[in-house]
Amino acid sequence: MVTSKFHTLAGLQIPRGMVWSDEFGWTRVEKSLEYSLTGAALIDAGVRLAGRPITLQGEVEAGWIQRGALTALQTLADADATGEHSLVLADGRIFSVQFAPGLAVEGKPLARPELPVEDYPYIATVRLITV
Repeated sequence: MVTSKFHTLAGLQIPRGMVWSDEFGWTRVEKSLEYSLTGAALIDAGVRLAGRPITLQGEVEAGWIQRGALTALQTLADADATGEHSLVLADGRIFSVQFAPGLAVEGKPLARPELPVEDYPYIATVRLITV
């Protein structure tokens, strides 16, 4: 397995300490269950082709991102509402993604600096979906 110190999204580096927090919170097969008037179970099933969430999340203890990188991610998300980007995780897996609807990039400073510099650490969340 090839590993890197960073995930990359559209060429921007994201610390690998920002983990994929919802990796196992999605299923490819969608099923619904209803009952007919006779009491028989009616099960519909289908395979999802896209839309898997990939939420990269830092914590207080790990996965900090620098303010400059967070600003670049925010700029990319704001400029390209429906664009498709390549996400390469630090473990080598590659996904075609776009920014998720709603608040796609969120961050707060590790402490409360009055004038944070570009390399000041932030705790961030980047919300993506596969396309």
